[in-house]
Amino acid sequence: MTASSEGTDKSVRQLASEILLKVDTRRAYADLLLDHAFKSTALGERDRALLTEITYGTLRWRGTIDAHLNRQLRRPLADADPFLKNLLRITLYQLLFLDRVPPYAAVNEAVELAKARSGVREGRFVNGVLRNFLRSNGGAVESQLADGSISAMAIKDSHPEWLVRRWVEQFGRKNAAALMRANNEKPPLALRVNLRRTSRKAVLDQLRENGISAEPTPRSPQGIIINSGGVLERIVGFREGLFQVQSEASQLIVYLLAPRPGERILDACAAPGGKTTHIAELMEDSGELVATDKSAKGIDKIRENLTRLGLTSVCTLRTDVSHELSVSYHNPYDRILVDAPCSGFGTLRSHPEIKWQRDESDIRRLSRLQATILSRVTPLVKPGGVLVYSTCTLIREENEQVVQNFLLTHQQFELQNAASYLPPTAKSMVHENHFLALPHRDNTDGFFAARMRKVA
Repeated sequence: MTASSEGTDKSVRQLASEILLKVDTRRAYADLLLDHAFKSTALGERDRALLTEITYGTLRWRGTIDAHLNRQLRRPLADADPFLKNLLRITLYQLLFLDRVPPYAAVNEAVELAKARSGVREGRFVNGVLRNFLRSNGGAVESQLADGSISAMAIKDSHPEWLVRRWVEQFGRKNAAALMRANNEKPPLALRVNLRRTSRKAVLDQLRENGISAEPTPRSPQGIIINSGGVLERIVGFREGLFQVQSEASQLIVYLLAPRPGERILDACAAPGGKTTHIAELMEDSGELVATDKSAKGIDKIRENLTRLGLTSVCTLRTDVSHELSVSYHNPYDRILVDAPCSGFGTLRSHPEIKWQRDESDIRRLSRLQATILSRVTPLVKPGGVLVYSTCTLIREENEQVVQNFLLTHQQFELQNAASYLPPTAKSMVHENHFLALPHRDNTDGFFAARMRKVA
């Protein structure tokens, strides 16, 4: 390693520690912090890739890393200085999962960063912790993993114990372990082709002509998986509105809604607009599509995507649909999509910080909010109309239980079999009439959806 590259790597590790510090203390999202770092610093492609790898890798494997660190500390890791704690985490991530930097170099870099940030004493502390880890070679933690307990699964697959317990109960031990392993993988980048402007074949050909490895999604008829490429905004066709970034499972939700040209449709909780724009495309950009969100930034993002994709049939309104809706909403709708706020445990590949930021109290709070939103929009569905409820989580309390409770208290609605409305290639992604996408089975984000019809 040259002196210049060593200096660059140190700055990358400092940035990673600062990003993880903000994730911890501000409950911030790593992707937004990385985007800010890329825009505010002069990092080359190599260093961007390293920063991304260290940041996401440390978040994915934080449970395993923390188990090792707690074995080396005299006081709980939670009591350590927040910056130093995350500096130790990124260094252990390198030692455990990467082989690019020799262990002595990784330790020395961490010590120098600790000294520069907090002084000589803290540098000695970091040095002692890391040297002890290298001497132990992780053996103490490895011995914990042999009993197959919930605690052992949590350490091995780097998820919080309470979540492991829930998923073992919900999916069984084998599937829960496979799900957690999948959550620790890098997610595929999926696009949804804008069929109002082009075709999937044309976009695939254009991507390949520009040196980008891409292939059709196996289940969504409009999707493309990008296997290689650069910054999204620079991918040919993005600015021209030929596609929308959207996970494959998310693309399938709108097929359950089955929008038709000329209808009146409400997309509640619509930001950032992936499903909104898909609905408008399948409506042939005709009829009336109302997209609401409580966030002003969310509404701006929806409008930005509509403009880029060339869609004009959508009315965007800033509204919190968990509150009493104004009279302007009271003309009935043919179809309503409630893509509800949720815990997000289906998106851990893209947002691994979620598993360390949320707990069971969030699930209870969110399930109450989801029920409230459904009750608010129920009167707006026409007789014979369709209501689709979806989330990007894999928690029964936010999914099946919300739908079950809704149907018990709103007997004018009936649950319909999701398989009847999905593309032929996706009909197998159904459990008990609900749509269910699983990362370990389908290589998608985790998604749940239920299609209900108002029969009276």
